[in-house]
Amino acid sequence: MRIIIFGATGMVGQGVLEACLREDAVTGVLVIGRSPTGRTHRKLREISHTDFTDFGPVQAQLTGYDACFFCLGTSALGMTEAAYRTITYDFTLAAARALLAAEPELTFCYVSGAGTDSSGTTRMMWARVKGETENVLLALTPRAYMFRPAFILPLPGTEAKTRSYVLLYRIVTPLAPLLRRLAPRHVTSSLRLGRAMIEVARAATPRRVLATADINEVTTSRP
Repeated sequence: MRIIIFGATGMVGQGVLEACLREDAVTGVLVIGRSPTGRTHRKLREISHTDFTDFGPVQAQLTGYDACFFCLGTSALGMTEAAYRTITYDFTLAAARALLAAEPELTFCYVSGAGTDSSGTTRMMWARVKGETENVLLALTPRAYMFRPAFILPLPGTEAKTRSYVLLYRIVTPLAPLLRRLAPRHVTSSLRLGRAMIEVARAATPRRVLATADINEVTTSRP
């Protein structure tokens, strides 16, 4: 299985990338991003690309892949709706359309988030924009899957890029064993999320929107 990853330098994406590099069933990983991951691995290849609304310049390099794990995203804190929509909606759909044009049977796994509202009725801007993004992806291909994790434990040594998240994780991460006991249905890890994506890409599931409990259940035998 060959995988394309977006957002591999982020807190979530680093765990997803690590899961792919560790997995024997994954034979190749292509990372597309603005900055290098700093990783070297026999499976790994990277493409530097800056305009995430236009994948024309790299379109020819998108063939031959089985799945995309789209981990690119940002916090809505302090952002206008227009700016947040560009990153969350425009970038995601531009990538999905380019990839599906290259490989119509490709599995597209999108990291959304707990609280996402696909009904369009919420007053929370981020939840509505993510919901709109999910709706279009689900309509684009029957092999689109939405992952809605709640609290994600990062790989040791990795940090979020948003300052408020950095502070939160520094406080909460040491409490991980307690959190897992108290709220197992709401806590997962970036590594486990990556493993869940691999499992879904390998064997399609009828559930196309996966909450934290679903993510953990998919990888029950592989914590």
